[in-house]
Amino acid sequence: MASLKVYSVGRLVKYVTDSSLRLRGNIYRSSVSRYSTEEKAAEDASGDKQLPPTLEDCHKQIETLSTEVSSLKQQVKDYEDKYKRALADGENVRRRMMKQVEDAKSFAIQSFCKDLLDVADTLSAAADSVPDSAQAQAESAAAALRSLHDGLRLTRAQLDQVFARHGLVAVSPLREKFDPNLHEALFQQEVEGYEPGTVVTVSKVGYKLHERCVRPALVGVAKG
Repeated sequence: MASLKVYSVGRLVKYVTDSSLRLRGNIYRSSVSRYSTEEKAAEDASGDKQLPPTLEDCHKQIETLSTEVSSLKQQVKDYEDKYKRALADGENVRRRMMKQVEDAKSFAIQSFCKDLLDVADTLSAAADSVPDSAQAQAESAAAALRSLHDGLRLTRAQLDQVFARHGLVAVSPLREKFDPNLHEALFQQEVEGYEPGTVVTVSKVGYKLHERCVRPALVGVAKG
């Protein structure tokens, strides 16, 4: 008898629970349906309000939108032009900086080379001060003089090799056309067999470092 009562109570509880769940589901579906209907009606009403009332207003709105589109297209074009110019300017700056860095590397020793030119001139003068004929006579008279002369020539040759290794090249423009970028005219004179503007005398050899003039050659030029 007790078991029957428990069974009856259990079925009653299950029935009440199922009924409550079904009621909640119906209420939820009804609310969702009502909300969707109201929302759709509100959107339709809002859409109806946004539409122009007349055909003329539609044309005006289209013209306004077309004007805005044209303005935006022009802005986009202007921004593209500015972007391209900025890229070009950046590339030019990059190239100039690279050129400056390369020049700095190439001409970093320019002042040092210029200071050595006087030393080279002195060595050349010392080596050329003893002609070959005098050297032959000195061989029997004083072997020390010959040794000194050979040492000067060897030192001068080594110095020329060092200059060439670092891009320092001598400029001795005898019988060449006068170049104001590389030569400095000390005087002009009429010389037979030379065209006007031709270098006839080199008083002092010039030098250039990587095609840049470090010291102009001091020359005499034929006068027309």
